[in-house]
Formats: sequence, structure tokens, C-alpha cells
Amino acid sequence: MATAYADLAGSGETCQDRRTMPETGTEATGSEGAVRSSPVPPVFNMRAITSKFGLSLAAPILGVVAFLMAWGVLAPQVDTSLGALPGPGEVAEQGVALFEEWQAAKQSEADFYSAQDARIAAGTQPQAFDYAGPPTFLDQIVTSLQTVALGFALASIVAVPIGLAAGLSPLFNAAINPLVQIMKPVSPLAWLPIVTMVVSATITSADPTLAKSFVISAIVVMLCSLWPTLINTAVGTASIDKDLLAVGRVLKLGTFAKLTKLVLPSALPYIFTGMRLSLGVGWMVLIAAEMLAQNPGLGKFVWDEFQNGSSQSLARIMFAVIVIGLIGFLLDRLMMGVERFAGRNRTV
Repeated sequence: MATAYADLAGSGETCQDRRTMPETGTEATGSEGAVRSSPVPPVFNMRAITSKFGLSLAAPILGVVAFLMAWGVLAPQVDTSLGALPGPGEVAEQGVALFEEWQAAKQSEADFYSAQDARIAAGTQPQAFDYAGPPTFLDQIVTSLQTVALGFALASIVAVPIGLAAGLSPLFNAAINPLVQIMKPVSPLAWLPIVTMVVSATITSADPTLAKSFVISAIVVMLCSLWPTLINTAVGTASIDKDLLAVGRVLKLGTFAKLTKLVLPSALPYIFTGMRLSLGVGWMVLIAAEMLAQNPGLGKFVWDEFQNGSSQSLARIMFAVIVIGLIGFLLDRLMMGVERFAGRNRTV
């Protein structure tokens, strides 16, 4: 069934013309002595604007402030093996410290390459070497984003065609449905050993283009995140109005033309909903995969800080958790923007 989006138009208020009234608030007109009320003060319009837009902004802010206050009050009362649970201020301090460490690492890298260029120019060093400093927190964020991007892309490439075929063919849908229902709930921790052995047997080069740990994490993300896209694509394709397909047969449209002109435009909202869900699942799965695969990323950062056991470890882990949540939220908003852009000129 073709799905159409309806824009929600805000209802406008109809205002009658008002004449300027005297400061007394009433005025007698003519022999009838009719009394006209003074215009409504502007404060009421401001209240309407506040109730419409202010509450939608104030409520989340109040919720966040209340959470931070409760966190700051309750955190010192929780004792762990590393001391009291850090509050918002301590977590923020570690966030600043992580940024300063990134700046110091970048300066060390620049100094390394500058000294290396000088030695090569002087002839005391025959060849250049890459900087081998440890990855910083920001570097690991970039690695995690690259990993989830590859896994999500692989999941979409696999899931969308299979979902289209399942939606168009009830026989094919019935054939793969048991496999989908069995594979869908499998944990990434169960996939990881299998994927690790397969990738290790496949990538045998001493210097591969992509590191084994990176490929392992991306494939685990793909295996765990493709199911929402596959299922939603199949549902959206199966719900296409049968009259549209009949029109395609009357017009003798080929398979490619039918897919691009009838099937995909109608199923596009379902496909993007599945992709948004898949991206969220992939981002959650990635952290566990990076922890066990030891692929440089946010998961490995959390695990290393947990193993480190320093007095700042808890605050750094909590800051990483906040960053993981914020990135997940931004990825969802990004996917929503892509969905709106793709569906803006959608026609069937």
C-alpha cells in the first residue's frame, strides 16, 4: 500500500481588526452609547507563544537538570573499590583531561614528523616511519564511527535486496522466515568467536589493507544489525497496493523499472525506518564487539580503563558512556534527516 506523509500544519489564530482604544479601556460611540472593550494586552500572546514553544524546550532542560542534581547528590553515597562514584563535575573534568591528552598527542606527533623530516633532509635517516603513539580518546571515537559505518553499509547492502525479494515473493518469504527468526536474536558475543576464526583464516597477509580486528568488529555489527532493515523492507514491499503492481503489468514495465518506479518509492518509509533501527542496534553492538575483539575504539577504551583501575577510571568510563549515548542520538537524527531528504520528492 502506498504510504503518503501529511505535513502537519500549525493552526493559525484568526484575529479581528482592532482599533486603537483610549487609555481608559472603554469608549462610548454614537447616541447608543455602545461600549467597546480595550484590546487584549500583549502578555496573553506571549503566554500562548510560551505555552507552545517554551514548554517543549523547558521540559527537557528541567529533566536534565533534575537528573544532574540527583546524580550529584547520590553519587558520593555509592562506594566502590576505586572510591566513591564520581559526580557530574568529576566526569566533566575527565572529559576536559581527555581533550587535553588529545592535544598533547597531536603536538607530539607533529614534533615527531618535524624531527624526522629534519633527519631525512640531513641524510642521517634513510626512510620515513609512521608515528606509533597510542590512540587517544578522540581517535578511538573516529575508529568506532568508521567501524559502525562499514558494518551498517554491509548490513544495508545485504538486507534491502533480500527484503525486497521477500516482500515480492510469498514463497521466498516463507523460505527465509525460519532462518530470520532464528538468527535475529543471536547475541554479538556468540557471533564473535565464529567471525574471528573465519576472518583470521581469510586474511593471511602480514600487512592487510584493513586490520583484522576492524573487519571482525564490522562483520559482527553487520550480522546483528541487518535484521530490522530486512524485516521492515519485506513488510513495506508486501504492503504495496496491488493496483499499482497491476498497472505495472499493464504498462509492461520491466523488473528494474517496476522496482525503481513502483516498489522502492512505496516501500521507502519502511526501508528507512528499518535502517534507523539497524543503525541504533549496530552502534550498541559495536561496543561489545570492540571490547572482545580488542579493536581500537570506544569499547576498547572502556575495557582498558576498567582494567587500569586508577582513581580516574570510573569518571573516564562514565564520560565515555555519555559520549556513546550522544553519538547514538546524533546518528539517529542524521538518519532521520537522510530519510526526509530522500522522501521529499518521492513519487509513485
